[in-house]
Order: sequence, then structure tokens, then C-alpha cells
Amino acid sequence: MPEQAARACYRVLLWIAMPWLLLHLFLRGRRQPEYRRHIGERFGIYAPRNDPRPVLWIHAVSVGETHAASPLIAALTAVHPEFRVLVSHMTPTGRAVTLPNDADIERVYLPYDYPHAVRRFLSAYRPSLGIFMETEVWPNLVFECARQGVPLALANGRLSQRSLLRGMRWQSLIAAALARVRVVLVQSPDDARRLKQLAGIDALVLGNLKFDLEVPGNQIALAGRFRAMWPQRKVLLCASTREGEETLILDAFGQARVPAQVLLVLVPRHPQRFDEIERLVLARGMTVKRRSAMEAIGADCQVVLGDSMGEMFAYYGSADVAYIGGGLLPFGTHNLIEACAIGCPVLLGPHTFNFAEAARDAIEAGGALRVADAGELVRRALDLLEDAKARQAMSEAGLGFARAHRGATAKTVAALAPLFVSAARAR
Repeated sequence: MPEQAARACYRVLLWIAMPWLLLHLFLRGRRQPEYRRHIGERFGIYAPRNDPRPVLWIHAVSVGETHAASPLIAALTAVHPEFRVLVSHMTPTGRAVTLPNDADIERVYLPYDYPHAVRRFLSAYRPSLGIFMETEVWPNLVFECARQGVPLALANGRLSQRSLLRGMRWQSLIAAALARVRVVLVQSPDDARRLKQLAGIDALVLGNLKFDLEVPGNQIALAGRFRAMWPQRKVLLCASTREGEETLILDAFGQARVPAQVLLVLVPRHPQRFDEIERLVLARGMTVKRRSAMEAIGADCQVVLGDSMGEMFAYYGSADVAYIGGGLLPFGTHNLIEACAIGCPVLLGPHTFNFAEAARDAIEAGGALRVADAGELVRRALDLLEDAKARQAMSEAGLGFARAHRGATAKTVAALAPLFVSAARAR
């Protein structure tokens, strides 16, 4: 489809989608009240601002992108302290992630990609430059930034094979948008190859910013408090689990011969599912305590429900073995780097396309193991929980893997330097 026809079709589809978007906000707001807040921002309505400093705008959709942005924000603000930082999100969980110097950072929702909404956003903040994290490139927003002379970059970019196939349906539109992004920085050669196929652009491969995320000291301290809550227990953590995975894990856990000292800690990825997961545990006759109670876990407790956000490092620090969710079913596994960086042995499901290169490298380094299904997950976890030497070897291998891949932040700051020069000339 030619570019102009694709742009016209895209705009028509956006208007058709308006009732669905409103219904989506309403329904999500019933399960997750944070979606009811700041609704005006999603349509380009913002309170007036009086800060005269130039604006460095970074868009980080949700939790993963915000974590990736964290070391970059710290580095950029150290080099360019004259900027006021604006971070936009699409999810409340992303907006809730703590960032460096958070008190001096403005957090907002990016509007949906309606032309009038993105114009209001740009008028309200007048960013000197913008950085999209990982995969989020909204066509109308990019076109309007180009029209207004706002230089853009894509940082820590990634494009899975599945996303490539979806993107090919709108190839002319996406290619036109990416052609207006001045700097495109990606995580791996595979990401660069797929972007080349999709949009015909040459991306610079710099590695993954998530390797540069420092483990916060307060999370290490919290891990110690978690451990004090369940002394003498061997902990299998299932982190960032997705819909359907908990059922598979709980059934496999219930069918296995699990020693009494083994404790299963379930931390669902989405907070609106906490109550649902508790019901799944209770329906199987298993005893469960919630992390929010922050009380000692007795010897009779089989499952702890991690009903908290922003504490994943603490969960990894308190676990003996961790399964990273998303991989048992075709959601795609979530971030395994955090677990490796804190020295927690990692188990991965078969579907790792979201972190394909990191998963492959972690397995080759010996810091992670791949399992085929929930039954094998529980069996391999129980074997590791009985083998302290194997766990120690995986821990050291994971730490080495994480250290070996650090350094993307400094490279990214250097690659973004021309945009800051352009922004300074425009002021």
C-alpha cells in the first residue's frame, strides 16, 4: 500500500477505534483503578507548565522500557543537566517505576496517536528532542515531530520475528515513520537485520541498556527482609507470570513430590490479577500468604503471592531459583537480565522471542536453563534446590554473563550526541 494511502487508512482506523479505546479504559479502570487517573492526558490535555528549561522527552511504554530508560536517564542528565526530563508512558505500572532523580522528572501518559492529540502534547511541552525506548514508534506522532523540527531517536531498539511479520502488514507506514527518526540504536544484529527488512534503514548495534541497570540498595535490604519472613525454606520464584501460566505451574507443583521446605513464590506480571491468582491457589487446597501482609511465613505455607510492584530485584535476591514468566505460553519470556545480575539461577520456557539473544547467551554461559513445559520446570527446579553446587555454578555464570554485556549506556549517550547538538542549535 502506498504511503499516503496507508496514512489515510491508519487515521480512519484510529477514529473507528475511539469507542473501543474508551471502553478499554473503563474496563481496565474497574480492575486497575490507576487507569481512571489522568485520562485527559491520553487525549492530549495537560496542565500548563512554567519551567523555562529545555525539555528532554523520553517515551517508555511500560515497566520493561522504563527500566531500560533508567541508566540512560541517569547518564544523560549527568552530561546535560540543563534539560528538564519528561518521561511519557502508556501504562500505570510503567509510570509507577522509580527513576533516578525522580523528584525532578515529570511523568505523563503519551496521548493516543490522534493528530490533534499529539499536536496538543507537543504544544504543551515543546520538547527539544525525543527518545523512544525499544519498540514504540507512533506514526502520527513521528510525522508531527518531523513537521515541527523535533529530532527523534530510537534507543535500545528491538524487533522480534513476530513483530516483524505484524509490521510488514503496514510496511509503508512504518518505514515512512522510521525514516524520520534520525538515530536508530538497537540491541542486537538480529534486531538490526529485521529493521532493515521492515524499513530499509541501517541501525547501529550497541547492546542492551538493561544490563547497565544497577541493583538498588533498598532492594537488597528488602531481599533480606523477605528471607527473614521464610527462614529455612528453599524458594522457587515464578516471576512476571502471565495468564494461564500460573495454572500450569500450580498443577505441576501439586503433582510433584515437593519437599515440605520448598516454598513457591508467585509474582504475576499484572497487578489486576492478584486476587485471581490467590483464588487459583486456594482452589487447589494449597495454603497461601500475600506479600502485602509482610508477616512471617509458617512451615505450613506452600505459596506466597507477590502482590507488590517495583520489588522484582528483592524477589530475585531472596530466591534460590527463578522461572522468568511469559515463556511457557507464547507470550514471550520477560526480562531475565535482572535475575542474572543479582546471581539468581534462571529457568526459561520454550518461548523466548522477546529476549532471544539474551536468553541464548545466558544459556550458553550457564546462567540459565531452558525447559519444555511446566512439568519439566518443576522437576528441574526441585533438582537445583537439592544441589547447592549446581546453583552456585549457575549463579556465578549468570553474574559473569550480566557483567560481560554491560556498556550500552555509554555507547548510547555518545550516539545521541548529534541530537543534542541539533537541539542546542534550534534553541
